[in-house]
Amino acid sequence: MNTNKSIYIVSTFDTKADETEFIKDLILKTGLKAKTVDVSTQTNNINIKGISSAADISNQTIAKYHPQGELAVFCGDRGMAITQMSIAFEYYLNSLDDIAAIIGLGGSGGTAIIAQGFQSLPIGMPKLIISTMASGDISPYIGASDINMLYSVTDIAGINRISKKILTNAAHQMAGAVYFQSPIITQNKHDKLAIGLTMFGVTTPCITQITHKLNDQLDCLVFHATGAGGKSMEKLIDSHELSAVLDLTTTEVCDYLFGGILACNEDRFGALARTQIPCILSCGALDMINFGARNSIPQHYKERLFYEHNSQVTLMRTNTQENKKLGEWIGHKLNQCEGQLRFLIPMHGFSGLDCAGQVFANIEADTAFINALESVVNQNDKRKIIKVNHHINSAEFVAAVLAEFKKITHHLF
Repeated sequence: MNTNKSIYIVSTFDTKADETEFIKDLILKTGLKAKTVDVSTQTNNINIKGISSAADISNQTIAKYHPQGELAVFCGDRGMAITQMSIAFEYYLNSLDDIAAIIGLGGSGGTAIIAQGFQSLPIGMPKLIISTMASGDISPYIGASDINMLYSVTDIAGINRISKKILTNAAHQMAGAVYFQSPIITQNKHDKLAIGLTMFGVTTPCITQITHKLNDQLDCLVFHATGAGGKSMEKLIDSHELSAVLDLTTTEVCDYLFGGILACNEDRFGALARTQIPCILSCGALDMINFGARNSIPQHYKERLFYEHNSQVTLMRTNTQENKKLGEWIGHKLNQCEGQLRFLIPMHGFSGLDCAGQVFANIEADTAFINALESVVNQNDKRKIIKVNHHINSAEFVAAVLAEFKKITHHLF
């Protein structure tokens, strides 16, 4: 534990000063340091009780970190001010070197202000947001980070018998996280380098075989291809935490392009282009789009081929037109990558459901993807498409992946 660092507590002081100071007092009683930060978008420090209240770091201080200056934040339009304060707050956080942990409090506006900045902080730093928004879809607030969210139960509008319990628990959770935080271990030449792999249930046999072969030499970080998984892996790539990637399960692109629930975003594969780290890619689970329960599927898809994975997950087979678009979209992304890159195509099926005799077997659809990818990708000495005459989960495909991986990473390991 670094005793020179502080737990930061962030809120809009015009509405949540009392709760913020309550948490600060509890943390100070544990023997740790604490600082409060005001991210309210009003230029005065008058709270809802009409009392002047000041945080350790004022909202004017935060606003000055905006690239266009504080007037970009204090613009008079609430919606715009929230967006711009969020930007300023992120710049502020990234200027600090004394954060032991960070707590945020907010309703919809406050949570929107602080979440982006929290997401920019390193993986492993304790982060907690107490929010009225924590009982719904929290994925926009979490992003690819390891943020914890705690539902406030009551609105964050004063200290009462319920909020006192929630806020006390939050303060003590973060104090405990700081006291018992594992020390950061600096990597040395004897440590195993880390690589990222993407996996879905229908490509698990492939990834399991690969990690079994590589675990003795490398630290294998497997990411579940659920939208957030790909984003998390790419955040670590951008942070230079990974030395190479086996991005074999690229199914998140299907959901992004065709309205599934486990989607990536437009920046999928962007980290590979920015860092140029060695990578092996494949078309794992590009034969499916993910939806929730059967009754949640959009009406315009009602005549399609489905497979009920369980009562809450329904898979839809991608068709020929969709596979063509997938090949073109991925191909244009790959052309932006200048590092060592191999895209291996398992010619006998893209997933456990896409092979002879299985429900999603469709050679025509798979061929549409392959032809589109080949027509778009500019192949050269570094960027190559390799066809493997086996199924993605076969031992033969795994052997081909490992052989190519060894070729493009021999200088690293």
